[in-house]
Amino acid sequence: MAKVKPFRGIRPVKEKAKEVCATPYDTLSVKEAREMVKNNRYSFLHVEKSEIDCPDSYDVHDQRIFDKGKENLEKLLKEKVMFQDKDECFYIYRQIMGKHTQTGIVAAASVEDYINDVIKKHENTREDKEIERAMHIDTIDANTGCVFLTYRKRDDIKEIVENAIRENKAEYDFVDELGVRHIFYVVNDKKTVDAIVKAFSKIDTLYVADGHHRSAAATRIALKRRKEDKSKSKDAEYNYFLSVIFPEEEMLIMDYNRVVKDLNGMTKESFLKKLEKNFTVTKLKVMQKPAKLHDFTMYIDKEWYTIRAKDEIVDRRDFIKSLDVSILQDNVLDPMLGIKNPRTDKRINFIGGIRGIEELKRLVDSKEYKIAFALYPTSMEQLMNVSDTGKVMPPKSTWFEPKLRSGIVIHKLS
Repeated sequence: MAKVKPFRGIRPVKEKAKEVCATPYDTLSVKEAREMVKNNRYSFLHVEKSEIDCPDSYDVHDQRIFDKGKENLEKLLKEKVMFQDKDECFYIYRQIMGKHTQTGIVAAASVEDYINDVIKKHENTREDKEIERAMHIDTIDANTGCVFLTYRKRDDIKEIVENAIRENKAEYDFVDELGVRHIFYVVNDKKTVDAIVKAFSKIDTLYVADGHHRSAAATRIALKRRKEDKSKSKDAEYNYFLSVIFPEEEMLIMDYNRVVKDLNGMTKESFLKKLEKNFTVTKLKVMQKPAKLHDFTMYIDKEWYTIRAKDEIVDRRDFIKSLDVSILQDNVLDPMLGIKNPRTDKRINFIGGIRGIEELKRLVDSKEYKIAFALYPTSMEQLMNVSDTGKVMPPKSTWFEPKLRSGIVIHKLS
């Protein structure tokens, strides 16, 4: 059964919330982040991506980077731009992007649940990124980035959340630079807090939607501190990590598309002919996204195509092999274009669906890439099925929107 708890969040004062809350650190390059904060000394990127305030000569694992992040957080607290709540709270975080609304509960999730697979994963992590994030957490002494968790539909939790929103005035309500509205509520009355804890105790499984490196790094630090802590308290804050938990029916997964630099020595004509072995290839008159599962949109030499996987290459009995990212990898990217490991091959890049299919056209027309593939989005049901079997998805299978703002609340470890 899932264990979540309230915590004394560190968060911005109301009038500074929009300035402090920032784009997630892992969606920006250092150059982009520096540009974003050049007129905003309160941006939480100074804490969570503190290399922007350090020389470029520093290695990503240089301790001075993490010390700078700690210094920047202490400065925000000292200047009373951020503060820590006196009571343990849950928080409710609502996001509105266009016609899409999602509402989650901000809570401290259990490291023990992560270790025991009550919190299930669907992606592998890279050790170097895990170590970098663990160093950040350990030095800052806080989880500064939220892990995006989800659960199968529960009417009791939906009712608790709706009641809490009716009974509490929004603490923050602002629109970010991308037009996404962020509404944040503080929930600290004992009745609601107890109801949330009880409701989650009836849930068998939570799923990591986004934030695999953050949750793995938090677990790494918890195990480290358990060795160092003579008290061995199971209730120590380091045994929990910052999460925002959304119901699966409100989650929005967008397409995660691919662009490739060359045709692996083939001409366009020979590539198309070879493609017809496993796909039905149809030329399009206009640019359009894939309409259904196992359909792909392809762009090459200023022409658009729909390529539809033939039934014989779709293994519907296998949750991994039947994913569109797997079908493309196993039948096109690997055997035809020679991309054996999409994690490390420099000839391929991945484009989040939030940037639109037009971005694929732009990249190919620029001649930086030769060919682009747009995919139909992975579904939440596919994600949970893979997680339930203990398997992992291929890299870059899911792109969640809207992104959670960093710095809206953080979880202190001690």
